Amino acid sequence: MNKKTITALYTAGVFCLTLIILLHPAECLVFSLNGLNLWFQKMIPALFPFMVLSGVMIRMNLTDSFVKLLSPVLQPLFRLQSPCIYVIFAGFLCGFPMGAHVTAQLYGRKQISRKEAEFLLAFCNNIGPVYFISYALPAIGITASPVAFLFGMYGLPFIYGLFLRYTLFSKSIPFTKNSLYTNKMSADALPFLAALDESVTSALLSIARLGGYMIFFNLLNIIPVQYLPGQFQGFISCILEISGGLQLLHNSSPVFALCALSFGGLSCLAQTYSMIHESGLSIKNYVFHKAILTAFSLFYYGVLASKAF
Repeated sequence: MNKKTITALYTAGVFCLTLIILLHPAECLVFSLNGLNLWFQKMIPALFPFMVLSGVMIRMNLTDSFVKLLSPVLQPLFRLQSPCIYVIFAGFLCGFPMGAHVTAQLYGRKQISRKEAEFLLAFCNNIGPVYFISYALPAIGITASPVAFLFGMYGLPFIYGLFLRYTLFSKSIPFTKNSLYTNKMSADALPFLAALDESVTSALLSIARLGGYMIFFNLLNIIPVQYLPGQFQGFISCILEISGGLQLLHNSSPVFALCALSFGGLSCLAQTYSMIHESGLSIKNYVFHKAILTAFSLFYYGVLASKAF
């Protein structure tokens, strides 16, 4: 499509959405408030402290010391320097979008290379395990032991990361015998108060951006709810914004919900873009790898479904 066609489509989309908001103001208010509540009650308490603490550690160059307990296992396995191990820790345990946030910060401070950042983005930006166990699984009606589901959500990306390390990124990411190499271009460490001030400011900006995306994409749920048959509403809502979508989907299709959690939805993609776009890292590569992981998840949960659901 040429530029004029794309511009016309965007204009038509904005016009239609504006018209829908004017036709259904009360319903739009409910969806917007739902996004605001999810952001205020779930995202800020869960992510803001991690963003500040992570920012302090990165700005003070403390990531090497922090990951010493994990390095003996993960460094020989992934053949990566310590800041990369820290990204794996944050991306798997601290919850989305900390993986992308930390990757962009470390790359911006030249503590990791571009190839390392691209590699880490491919598998380290995942839904948090606390959110997954306490909210997502109950929301889709899964009360069985979470072990098999945890493997699907975190084991598959971990194995995919190992596969990429020894195939696509085997030669482009250097590694020394001592498991570390020093990037001489890395930014100098900041004093604690300066690091804390920068981290709080950066975290506030980032969390505000994420809130805006959650409100906007929850608002878009007005489209499937008002204009699609009931059986399709939850599916489309999960694609738009995963938390709000799970509320609509309930337990009608757990396999689809689990695959949607692996992908993250359009809101998560937009949030990831907001975390990395200033760094110049590619959102297209991120989407490509997320799509592959989602396909693996579909196969895994499809096989598991006959036994667990």
